[in-house]
Amino acid sequence: MTETQSATGPGGTSSDTPRPRETMIIIGAGLGGLSTGCYAQMNGYRTRILEMHEIPGGCCTAWDRGGFTLDCCVSWLLGSGPGNEMHQIWLELGALQGKEVRHFDVFNIVRGQDGRAVRFYSDPDRLEAHLIELSPADARTVRKFCAQLRTFRKALAVYPFLKPVGLMSRTERWRMLASFVPYFNAVRTTISVLMTDFSARFKDPLLRDAFNHILYEKHPAFPVLPFHFQLASHANLSAGVPEGGSLGLAESIERRYRRLGGEVSYNTKVESVIVQDDRAVGVELSDGSELRADIVVSACDGYTTTMKLLGGRYLDDTYRRLYTRTIQEPGMVFPGYFTLFLGLSRPFPEGDPCTTYLLDEATAAELTGIRHPSINVQFRSRHYPELSPSGTTVVYATYFCDIAPWRALDEGPEQVTRTRGGERLHTLPVRHGRGYYAAKRRAREALVDFLEQRFPGLREAIVVRDVSTPLTQVRYTGNYDGTVLGWQPFVESGETLEELIKKHGPGLPGLRNFYQSGVWATTGGLIRAAAAGRHVMQFVCRDDGKPFTASVDRTAPPPTHRVIPVPPHPDPPPTEGRRAAGERTTGKAGTNT
Repeated sequence: MTETQSATGPGGTSSDTPRPRETMIIIGAGLGGLSTGCYAQMNGYRTRILEMHEIPGGCCTAWDRGGFTLDCCVSWLLGSGPGNEMHQIWLELGALQGKEVRHFDVFNIVRGQDGRAVRFYSDPDRLEAHLIELSPADARTVRKFCAQLRTFRKALAVYPFLKPVGLMSRTERWRMLASFVPYFNAVRTTISVLMTDFSARFKDPLLRDAFNHILYEKHPAFPVLPFHFQLASHANLSAGVPEGGSLGLAESIERRYRRLGGEVSYNTKVESVIVQDDRAVGVELSDGSELRADIVVSACDGYTTTMKLLGGRYLDDTYRRLYTRTIQEPGMVFPGYFTLFLGLSRPFPEGDPCTTYLLDEATAAELTGIRHPSINVQFRSRHYPELSPSGTTVVYATYFCDIAPWRALDEGPEQVTRTRGGERLHTLPVRHGRGYYAAKRRAREALVDFLEQRFPGLREAIVVRDVSTPLTQVRYTGNYDGTVLGWQPFVESGETLEELIKKHGPGLPGLRNFYQSGVWATTGGLIRAAAAGRHVMQFVCRDDGKPFTASVDRTAPPPTHRVIPVPPHPDPPPTEGRRAAGERTTGKAGTNT
């Protein structure tokens, strides 16, 4: 693909051009963009991915600090094991081949302020026994939840991921619906009841809180169904973590894409989509150059795509309301995160792989932007021991975080130009407000104090610190308000998007040769982003009148699986008081902005 290549070809279902579409530009090398590229290459299109960062993955990433690799994304990967259509997608993308997939026998532990713990076992039988032991008075509610969980373990085998419903024939739709008949009652009752309402049925106050935090953070808009879906996948060994971590996952898919003949250009920022006669014909880059292609696919931030790259054009009333009004309403977009990484100089075997701590008001008040009084703490080196030096530990502490308080603390952006080898790449804003940095330090120290009380000696072992906020996410990915997942499902935004995709496909009304992919063209996490690339190419192939094809990558053996037990570790007794507020650790400390 060259800068002078002409842009021709049909748009949408049009066929009024002299030659078929052959070339494609994809904006963004996150999982949605990489997936789109892989499936496009499988179907004979020549593609080039343009990525503003210097590595693939988007939000599915990691970075190095002082000998530690800090992995910020995959805590569980839906479809990491067989028996479902999600797994086939990962194998087609070459994401898991040759890797060990690790599964803990406890999905998450939720600890109350009094130290009591609820262990959400993968196995429904162990989970049921544990919960009834904690609260015999809640046995009836527990048994109902676990019975539905057993049903969902079977339902995962028929859950559709390979083909978008909008492209299914009538026969295919009837076949899909028929496969769900045995699970109809379980699906109907769990999708119609919010978890906040279901959890209120528990008599034990800890269970009432803990069930809302099964998926690490509190999701007030989620019904019971996604909780069952995640736990059932985990129980079926299809929600583990892949060897090599998040960036390793992205790099595996990028290698698959390159083997298929695709091209990637890093440090390449797109400023706008070039449109002629209501057709996308290419893109203009930040250096003023232009690239042309028959098809343009945007797999980057949805707001950036519609309102900036396309200048707000080609939005019907529903799309315009979605991107100008709905997106600004509370709860319509997944929040961002405040993240603290700690690299520790010694092992902490008492640290569990994953624990959600319910906080008191005083601790929560120190954490700027926190949505709910809880934090998730992972001893990340349990997930990915290969990413840290032998005999060390990585701690990963996060909380759901609103961006507005961080913006309010900022005193204005300073521009910094990224360069490589003396060549100007692109300019990004860096936040330098004193209040912003003070809030980062305050939150960091509050979390370290909290951890020190539970793991004595942790503070003295710190050799690397790394802190990021939703503003950091905006800086590195361009994502709207620092979100990592885009539209929220089960609310107006996600439901509106689904209706728009059914109506227009993954494009925009009136604009030909243009498609959207990734998390902003669907709702959900990494598997949804990966599936979006497959779905987009099925629409492209339909529009071009050619059959869609996909194949499993067989250049490496299938993944292997290992189940890791999580032995019970009671919390150590809290230390007397907190450390002095001014105490700081010594050693190397890397900090994001």
